This record gives sequence, C-alpha cells and structure tokens, in this order.
Amino acid sequence: MLKLPKPHIKGLLRKSRLEEWQTSWKIGDTGRKIYNIIPSVSLRPTNWTRKDVIFFCQHGPFPAHLKRFHLSDSDYCSCGGIGTTLHYAAECILTMPWHMRKQVPYFEQEWLKRVTNDLVSRYKIRRIFKLISENRDLFRPP
Repeated sequence: MLKLPKPHIKGLLRKSRLEEWQTSWKIGDTGRKIYNIIPSVSLRPTNWTRKDVIFFCQHGPFPAHLKRFHLSDSDYCSCGGIGTTLHYAAECILTMPWHMRKQVPYFEQEWLKRVTNDLVSRYKIRRIFKLISENRDLFRPP
C-alpha cells in the first residue's frame, strides 16, 4: 500500500472539490447574475457587504424585484423609472448625488464587473441603499 503525506492528500481533495464546485457553478441555473460578475469559484472571500450582495444580485427593496414576487403592484420608482438597482445607481433623480456613469445596455456585465472592483462605486452603492432603506415611502411608486 502506498502511503501519501496528509498535506498531499488534503491538497488533492481541495483541488477535486474546487473543480467539482466550479463545474456546478458553471452549469447551474441559479446565481446567474453573480456568475456573470464572478465566473470562477474561490476560497477567498469577496469582502462584499450585505448591501453589495443585494445590489449585485439585484434583490432587495427595489420595486422591480418586489413586483416580480408579487410583493408590490408596480415596478416603478416614484420618479417614474423602472425601479431596478441599476436605475438607482445611474438614472433616478432621487439618488443623483451618488450616480455612477450610465452603462450601455449590452455592456452591462462589464460595467458591473468594474463596479465590483471599484471602492468608490461600492461606497456610492451603499449610500444609495442607505437612502432607500431610510426613506422607503419616498421611493414607493405614486
């Protein structure tokens, strides 16, 4: 019987599990918004805050998301635009102090990747989220 050192076995198992996880992540049905931003699995944390996760998943207290799950009758923001995370980040008049440059629709995924790696953009996202959370009535559709 061949006896292998424990660290070697541990490394082989880790590699095997990471490959299995990557395959599952690549072919999975869920998490596609995050997959488009972070296509490779890793054991290193992303250092995202809860607000970052909500923004990049495009879930949370946003009219478009709430309507999708029948928790709201309208997907409109009170300013008249469709209340998506990207609307608040680049278009909504109520969040203008924290706007980021508007993305071209077919480059949306590249824009999101850049935003995830830019600390100033992530700070703006957190400020927008805080504003919406503290002023929910202001952001409800008319």
